[in-house]
Amino acid sequence: MGLEGGVWQVRGGRGPVGEIVVDEADFPWLHGTFTPGPGFAGVQDLFARELALADDEDWEAWEEVHDEIHRQVSLISPDGPVPEFLLHIEGDRAWFRWSDEPFDKE
Repeated sequence: MGLEGGVWQVRGGRGPVGEIVVDEADFPWLHGTFTPGPGFAGVQDLFARELALADDEDWEAWEEVHDEIHRQVSLISPDGPVPEFLLHIEGDRAWFRWSDEPFDKE
């Protein structure tokens, strides 16, 4: 799977949410330029709230927002969908990690 230079897609029920062109790989995180798509407006507030809750260390509320992000969007690698991910979007930057297996919920 290509990392730097790879194009990852964020998709949602309302259409393409955006694309991330990876420009930095800092295991386990990938960072890149985010270009919003037509569906981003529908989830933009969720991503802003997720970051604010993380800054406030309100992990219970953060978990609820994170789960809602998962219900509304999917992350597609250059090789296809990934089953589990943690994605942050702020302005024209995105950073994320992913797993080929679902995260342990315990």
